Amino acid sequence: MAAASARERSASAGLLSIGQVLARLTPEFPTLTSSKLRFLEVQGIVSPTRTESGYRKFSQADLDRLRLALTLQRDHYMPLNVIREYLEDVDAGRDPSPQSTLPPPSIVAAPRRYRRAELLTAAGAAPQLLNDAISTGVLAGSDAYTDQHVALLRALVALDRHGIEPRHVRALRQNAERDVALIESAIAPVLRRTDAASRGRAGEVGTELAKRLDEVRGIFIRTALDRLLG
Repeated sequence: MAAASARERSASAGLLSIGQVLARLTPEFPTLTSSKLRFLEVQGIVSPTRTESGYRKFSQADLDRLRLALTLQRDHYMPLNVIREYLEDVDAGRDPSPQSTLPPPSIVAAPRRYRRAELLTAAGAAPQLLNDAISTGVLAGSDAYTDQHVALLRALVALDRHGIEPRHVRALRQNAERDVALIESAIAPVLRRTDAASRGRAGEVGTELAKRLDEVRGIFIRTALDRLLG
């Protein structure tokens, strides 16, 4: 057992765990999660090594590859199958032409980005509430925030008025991660296909499953509330 552990430590030297990868990338990509990293692995964007115990280990090359893929997805709205082809060209030593590979600029306005002060103003939040949300992992710290962060912080403001603090809802984010992992396992067979129809189907099924999980969660909460008030 000790020898096996020593071999794992030796083999993993210089490599990063999934948590370390998240720590390095989430400042730039605040919505990145461990489930998203596993999803990118299933899609062939990155192929981390595995320890004898089955833990993922990422190299610096994997980290650079992830950063490039996430940047292409965020800034150029490239679908994963196109990103994968782009990376395959890079791997093969070919120099993808940005003019021929990247889609033309979108006519849709880019999502608004909020600095910290702008986020606080838009959400009507006190700085300490934001600090608490970040320190408890409910909201990822970043130099730029999105409308989704504004909506989340507004909800935290409303909850805080009733004494429900960010630390109290930390488990909700953890539950969401488990929900995504559950959905991922359900649609994994479809995700392995690269054709556009399968990708579209995976998105539809994933969205439908998320909706059903929300319905089940809502029923559980209402039932428990009825018991409390009844």
